[in-house]
Amino acid sequence: MDREPREVMEYDVLVVGAGPAGLSAAIRLKQLANEAGQELNVCIIEKGSEVGAHLLSGAVFEPHALDELIPDWRDKGAPLSTPAREDRFLFLTESKARKLPTPPQMHNHGNYIISLGNLARWMAAQAEELGVEIYPGFAAAEVLYDEDGAVKGVATGDMGIGKSGEKTGNYTPGMELHAKQTIFAEGCRGSLTKTLFDQVHACATASIRRPTASASRSCGRSTRPSRSPA
Repeated sequence: MDREPREVMEYDVLVVGAGPAGLSAAIRLKQLANEAGQELNVCIIEKGSEVGAHLLSGAVFEPHALDELIPDWRDKGAPLSTPAREDRFLFLTESKARKLPTPPQMHNHGNYIISLGNLARWMAAQAEELGVEIYPGFAAAEVLYDEDGAVKGVATGDMGIGKSGEKTGNYTPGMELHAKQTIFAEGCRGSLTKTLFDQVHACATASIRRPTASASRSCGRSTRPSRSPA
């Protein structure tokens, strides 16, 4: 399929992924630029139909980082309204659950039980108030490199492609988003991040260590009524 010319948009900083990490980066960059009286064009693209659409539904949230990023988050209505009031640390067997002392590092006093999607939507509103441009529904499909092999941005996918790869009547070419700095905040299994590391490994003479991320999530069902708002 012939490649049609794509529209190009230029930014100072481009963030791929509107999760808590990408939003935090964009917010902090705009805060620093505003404090210095400088103009900084920051853009976030998000593959979900809306910010938060692809995030896990729940989490226990430790708010110290938010205290530093947005100190007045309580006054601004951040969706942190359910304190974590109780900890249970259990040793599970096939038929029993034995209660153990909760390790100090696993105490959740001062933390909140939240919807991660709601938190991201609230953070997106804070970012937009600072002047960050956010475009949900735009999936980055390709990393773009300059003639020296440095990342210069990403391209979104073409729309209106048939099953056999042909252009349909609804065909719309993707867009190229160029930036002086591109931040990949796709999560621990980001498709573009993987291609980026493959490119680095192919070009580098020394091995590098890939960053890893882990997330744990537990789901349970109980027949006992609970009086906890969580």
